[in-house]
Amino acid sequence: MEKSRESTFWAMSRAAARTAKRVARRAVSVTTPFDELHPVRARSGADMHRTLTWLDLVGLGVGGMVGAGVFVTTGRASRLLAGPAVLLSYAIAGLSALLSAFSYTEFAVDLPVAGGAFSYLRVTFGEFAAFLCGANLVMEYVLSNAAVARSFTAYLGSAVGVLAAQKWRPTISFLPNGFNQIDFIAAVVILSITLLICFSTKESSVMNMVLTATHILFICFIIVIGFWKGDWRNFVEAEDPEKHRSGFFPYGVSGVFNGAAMVYLSYIGYDAVSTMAEEVRNPRRDIPIGVSGSVLLVTVFYCFMSASMSKLLPYDAVSELRTHIVRAAIDADAPFSAAFRGKSDGWRWVSNVIGAGASFGILTSLVVAMLGQARYVCVIGRSGVIPGWFAVVHPKTSTPVNASVFLGLLTATISLFTDLQILLNLVSIGTLFVFYMVGTLFVFYMVANAVIYKRYVSITTTSPWPTLSFLLSFSLTSILFTLLWRYTPSGHPKAFILFVNFVVAIAMVQAFVILVPQAQKPQFWGVPAMPWVPFASIFLNLFLLGSLDGPSYVRFGVFSGVVVVFYVVYSAVNGGGSMGEEECFVQLDGGTKEKCSSNCIVDGGGGEISLKV
Repeated sequence: MEKSRESTFWAMSRAAARTAKRVARRAVSVTTPFDELHPVRARSGADMHRTLTWLDLVGLGVGGMVGAGVFVTTGRASRLLAGPAVLLSYAIAGLSALLSAFSYTEFAVDLPVAGGAFSYLRVTFGEFAAFLCGANLVMEYVLSNAAVARSFTAYLGSAVGVLAAQKWRPTISFLPNGFNQIDFIAAVVILSITLLICFSTKESSVMNMVLTATHILFICFIIVIGFWKGDWRNFVEAEDPEKHRSGFFPYGVSGVFNGAAMVYLSYIGYDAVSTMAEEVRNPRRDIPIGVSGSVLLVTVFYCFMSASMSKLLPYDAVSELRTHIVRAAIDADAPFSAAFRGKSDGWRWVSNVIGAGASFGILTSLVVAMLGQARYVCVIGRSGVIPGWFAVVHPKTSTPVNASVFLGLLTATISLFTDLQILLNLVSIGTLFVFYMVGTLFVFYMVANAVIYKRYVSITTTSPWPTLSFLLSFSLTSILFTLLWRYTPSGHPKAFILFVNFVVAIAMVQAFVILVPQAQKPQFWGVPAMPWVPFASIFLNLFLLGSLDGPSYVRFGVFSGVVVVFYVVYSAVNGGGSMGEEECFVQLDGGTKEKCSSNCIVDGGGGEISLKV
């Protein structure tokens, strides 16, 4: 009996040791562009049809970014952080978004698949890093989409003069508080969009184009009204000079950068465009235009909107103006709408028009986000990290129907029952979707690192350690700068220390340029000024992450812990998608193919695949 127990113990120990080795081996296993484009993509069965053009991508990018968030972030950033200089905050945030967009674009052109950041990280840093980022993105998509859908009900009520929380959300007495106000409109909106994206990607893009064009007309209307009815003195004069500082920079230069961190939320959404790469007719031409063009276009709109608001209202008057509908929807300042709600000179109707415009913005952001989340889950399913059922592409519609339906039903159920404030507590700090920024900025940071690693490391010819060492050192230097910026008292010593830190970061990048040669260059489109642009993106993303509060990181850490447990318990043990653990074929130099053994290492640098056993 004793021997039997001892043998069982050692058997379990050996099994645990094998599992640990398997998890460690699979966590760092990488695939190649050839794998992702051919054998991995084939696991979906049917192909996604290439029906989108650069115009569709621009529409999706603009629709994904210009949601209702800009109506909130502009007022809060102006009143609390930047004043009239919020115009410059949007320009800085737009530059940061554009730098990240360049990294996404290079990957999307070289690797035109639906996985977005998940696929990019899987071919560089391995499966675990890819899944950690991809799972956080999907979770943020679901929770924020549910919150946005419930806010749609409130904005729609604003457009027709109805307090939606009272009239359109019946209360079920036997359900617990926070889950007893049933929002049928939110659920119907989510389910309708789910049906649309299951039916056709092209038709979804056309619908997005119509909604986005309508929303842009509303934005242009707001801009014109603001410049027409506003006063230029509001750019330099406070409403109450005795209590608040006047001038274009009432909070100083630091306030402009802090404002940029807040308004960066309004740029999140362009990353979903990269998940459409598998359905683009000409990825080499259309993706650079679609991703970068949409960011530039949205930056122009945002700058004009913020200038319009600054002309319309003194910055210190913004916090006193609220609308009942926006307060019900997102509990935040709404200066555009509130500026007209209290007027008695015939302009009060403008507030209802702004509510209608925000409703269209919510619909466009939902369409793009739900398209993106389904494609993330589809490609994660292809990898075997989650069940392969999610990877299925329907042969008639050429869309990831299983992933779309599952996520649609989940989001609709959450939006139907869960009170908006509870959702905001899950995905935000205060009143903004800041938690969405934690995971997303982390992914942007990882993609910027990945594009440098992709250019400077070739597994079969170069060592990864010089590049990894520089990336780690630069990240630590950027984190130090961020901490000094946030916690050091203002004054000349702080300015000098920050200047020295910045010079060290510049010298570090220059040393990397001199000491580490590029191992490969992109065939079709590459990030300009490599490696300066992605290093700048790394710095800005870490700086923006440093502006967020602690509870955001707690939530991010908790969910990341859940992801780690799931990966260890299910993905690495039961998943069967790692290219290093199944029969696969690798294209060798010269065009021939050879079977890849279970311990082969493949390198897809420069568009050619080499094999090393």
